[in-house]
Amino acid sequence: MKSVFVTGGAGYVGSHICRQLAASGVTPIVLDNFTTGWKQAVKFGPCIEVDILNREGIFAAFREHRPDAVIHLAALTSVEESVAQPGKYEACNVEGTLNIADAMVQFRCPSIVFTSTCAVYGNAVGGAVTEDSVLNPNSPYAATKLKAEQLLTRFSRQYKLSLTIFRYFNVAGCDVDAHIGESKKNPSNLIPVVLDCAIGNRASVKIFGTDWPTPDGTCIRDYVHATDVAKAHILGLQALSQWEGGFECFNLGSSIGLSVRQIIKSCCKITGSNFDIVEAARRSGDIAQITSDCTKAQNQLGWHSYNSCIDQMISDSWKWLVSGGYTKDP
Repeated sequence: MKSVFVTGGAGYVGSHICRQLAASGVTPIVLDNFTTGWKQAVKFGPCIEVDILNREGIFAAFREHRPDAVIHLAALTSVEESVAQPGKYEACNVEGTLNIADAMVQFRCPSIVFTSTCAVYGNAVGGAVTEDSVLNPNSPYAATKLKAEQLLTRFSRQYKLSLTIFRYFNVAGCDVDAHIGESKKNPSNLIPVVLDCAIGNRASVKIFGTDWPTPDGTCIRDYVHATDVAKAHILGLQALSQWEGGFECFNLGSSIGLSVRQIIKSCCKITGSNFDIVEAARRSGDIAQITSDCTKAQNQLGWHSYNSCIDQMISDSWKWLVSGGYTKDP
């Protein structure tokens, strides 16, 4: 394999994947519209500035570069925003994925790794979820990611595309050398928000709901290091030939559930900071708890979440943040 298109490759997870691709001898070609991605994150291969909703632009990119495979990350990902603007999410996450799939068929690109989400499971009941757990998306965001999964599996069956689906849990941490990381003007994920408070960019952190059916009343999530997620994509690409025109789906998580209060406590310990905590009402689309069973990824791909200790994830993110992160607007 010589070159791989990475849609959303200028983003947080995408840049980590590009680094791992380059280290493995594969040229990552980034496709990004830079709505949230950073040009400074494109360090490991060429870049094409294009929106996945620009069908002609996507087809032109495939026509010129003829990639050996695609890693498709480009998507809208905010649960809260998806509740307010479901049509926007349907367009990007479903129609955008269709454009990628159609281009793959047209230009005979045989393989794709697709980034999905644990949110397709909805509220987990009865322990950690496996890939065979009931799918019950609880937000427009989650519903559109499931639709994209279903679209790609249909293409896999009809056109013999080899497909690997990764259902991420909550990605955190960053490159240990602090060369790439997560930078947003207004972060919405918990760890970046709390660290934003720790560094003094905001006065308080909100806890959305303190009456969830969990031990301390706050939501429980499973966190996985960005480096571990990136390494999974290399293994997923290598395994695509085994599917022979079929598809497989894998959870990517640490299998450890941590509450909002536990995350805040860890951030305070590592940064030595304290800040105000505001208890707010639950948000629409949120779920009480979810953790992963990653046995399938371990057994079939040889993948492990070696770096996904919460203290390491927070420490790596904090190192990136205090280094200044990216210095220009995306």
